[in-house]
Amino acid sequence: MEEVIERKDDKEKVVLKKKFPGYVLVKMVMTEDTWYIVRNTRGVTGFVGAKSNNPVPLTDEEVRAMGIAETQAAIDLVIGESVKIIATPFKGFPATVVEIHNDKRKVKVEVEMFGRATPAELDFNQIEKIY
Repeated sequence: MEEVIERKDDKEKVVLKKKFPGYVLVKMVMTEDTWYIVRNTRGVTGFVGAKSNNPVPLTDEEVRAMGIAETQAAIDLVIGESVKIIATPFKGFPATVVEIHNDKRKVKVEVEMFGRATPAELDFNQIEKIY
């Protein structure tokens, strides 16, 4: 949304208008599961970009040129919580959260391997909460 000044009856009024009506921009970690969910969402009719089977991500320069400010959401985790590692050589291993660094978008975990706790620092998109 963006603020736009509209003139009506010689009065100026600030209103919110959609920046890209009819479009939804999605920032996501691309996996088979997330791609399946997006392309099978009701109302999704197509994708902007190459005519390949997979979407083409926008570059940081393209996003900035569109006037879109990137926002960073905090992760919904607490220290001591269990997570599953979904990337890196530790993929598939369970781990316990030791530290959370929202500003760096990183989390320190301990991975139980061979009866010992092994520390690892991972990005938010490399872990998944265990429910």
